[in-house]
Amino acid sequence: MLDESLLDTPEALSEADRRGLLRGAAEAGARVRTAARHAAEAGVNDLKPDGRPRAVLIAGPGAAATCAADLLGTLAGAGSPVIRLAPTGVAPAAGALRWELPGWAGSVDLLLIATPDGTEPGLALLADQAYRRGCTVVAVAPAATPLTDAAGAAHGLFVPLATASYDQDEQELTASAPGVLWALLTPLLALLDRAGLLTAPPDALEKVADRLDHIAERCGPAIATYSNPAKTLAAELADALPVIWTEGTSAGPAGRRFAAALAELAGRPALVAELPEALTAHNALLAGPLAASADPDDFFRDRVEEAPALHARVVLLRDRPLGGLTAAPAARDLALSHDTPISELEPEAGGELETLAELIAITDFAAVYLALASGA
Repeated sequence: MLDESLLDTPEALSEADRRGLLRGAAEAGARVRTAARHAAEAGVNDLKPDGRPRAVLIAGPGAAATCAADLLGTLAGAGSPVIRLAPTGVAPAAGALRWELPGWAGSVDLLLIATPDGTEPGLALLADQAYRRGCTVVAVAPAATPLTDAAGAAHGLFVPLATASYDQDEQELTASAPGVLWALLTPLLALLDRAGLLTAPPDALEKVADRLDHIAERCGPAIATYSNPAKTLAAELADALPVIWTEGTSAGPAGRRFAAALAELAGRPALVAELPEALTAHNALLAGPLAASADPDDFFRDRVEEAPALHARVVLLRDRPLGGLTAAPAARDLALSHDTPISELEPEAGGELETLAELIAITDFAAVYLALASGA
């Protein structure tokens, strides 16, 4: 059950936030600036690549590395494929994970290693394997960890992870925590900008940081629910199964990131699909027992003794301006025809990185508020 009164009590939210998630979300902009500075100090901005890599391979544990690969692949487009190397192993612990390069990887490919831990033996072995294959290696990880030495032995580039003074091991291991994503993603954006795969120069990263600061002001714990889009979304999803529909190129990764954050931070399941295919994929779901109108007897439910039934709620994330070719009207019609409520988020105007950052930031805040108010 969601304690909605907690959402408008900043002191109670702070007390409940034992993992430092709210502070991480609020300081995402500062984390981008620190990560960009670390990348510059490591020499990323001075790189002069001979050409685009044939493929970009990304390895790392947890949701943050998965989301980074998803975002980079979307932003890079078809110029060079961005491929995430999924780990194998018997447990999610650092020592149990192993990564393998595909058989075709070689000297014309780029390996990116992104981890908030840095002690994974499997990643150190991967860096050595890449060196023997001739792959260029770039690692983003905490400083003074075994991966630092592994990157050096592979004659690769190492960028220290941007951390905050209050970070603790348990916070860093929460891979969906807002600060972790931006600390890993920012140096990789700067690197792929230099490689010519996407556009993320220093001034664009500064605009991302400014947009994240702006969202932190709008969505902070001191802002009341009625004027706070993240708290509003968290309250709307209190007893709902989020059905996340995305429209626009970079809204897709933002929606998948939201679903991962809901699962890891708030312990909530969610479904995600891109428009217009989502209208077919989720039509039967909205017409079934999860529809808001599916249980007419719910009106007579004892609100104190009986848990509410789980009903779907559509969350529409869009990163394109109003007008033009859009499936949003059809999405609204489908949801409402099944008496399914719908929440919509569309960022303010700006560059692709800025609008993407806004969608991620608001949904990150919403996942954090849902986690705190539900006692996750």
